[in-house]
Amino acid sequence: MIALLLRDLKLAMRAGGGFGLGLAFFLIVTVLVPFGVGPESALLSRIAPGILWMGALLACLLSLDRIFALDWEDGSLDLLATSPLPLEAVATSKAVAHWLTTGLPLTLVSPVLGLLLNLPTSGYLWLVVSLGLGTPALSVIGTFGAALTVGLKRGGLLLSLLVLPLYVPTLIFGAEVARRGVEGLTLSAPLLLLAGISLAAVAVLPFVSALVLRVNLR
Repeated sequence: MIALLLRDLKLAMRAGGGFGLGLAFFLIVTVLVPFGVGPESALLSRIAPGILWMGALLACLLSLDRIFALDWEDGSLDLLATSPLPLEAVATSKAVAHWLTTGLPLTLVSPVLGLLLNLPTSGYLWLVVSLGLGTPALSVIGTFGAALTVGLKRGGLLLSLLVLPLYVPTLIFGAEVARRGVEGLTLSAPLLLLAGISLAAVAVLPFVSALVLRVNLR
């Protein structure tokens, strides 16, 4: 499993798919927002948590179709399915690799991009905490969606349509944690719900993804 994880990390770094593309998209979204809503600093401060969370979500979505597609095209997925490594471990490894190359870099760079949106100082810590808790759920849910659409022609659009509704609870509670952190409000409820979503996704969805892969590979 570790060897598979290292292989996926090397491929992502060399191809620049998950790593560079996600970061570039996150930066572009953050830079373009002030052109759309205007330069008013008070308005940007108010909407910054939601914009940053939305940008991170879309950046994660951008690389989902690559999770299984390359392995499907070169036949590696068939070899993985017949290897001693369980498909549940394969799905978990793919989700971890996606998070390490997309979710973690987005989390780490978010404070810098918060400066562009005039995010108040009190919001930086909770923005990082919310993304650190929420992006694992985005990767695991995305891996499930990628397993559903593997092998389908033009599956990228269908993958987006399938995954976006599942991302809504994570987006709501993640942005709420960051917003309440900015305003100094109590945030234990959205924080616990966000952590609960991530834990539930990590505990359940790798098994569902493996089941879906077995069906698609028959």
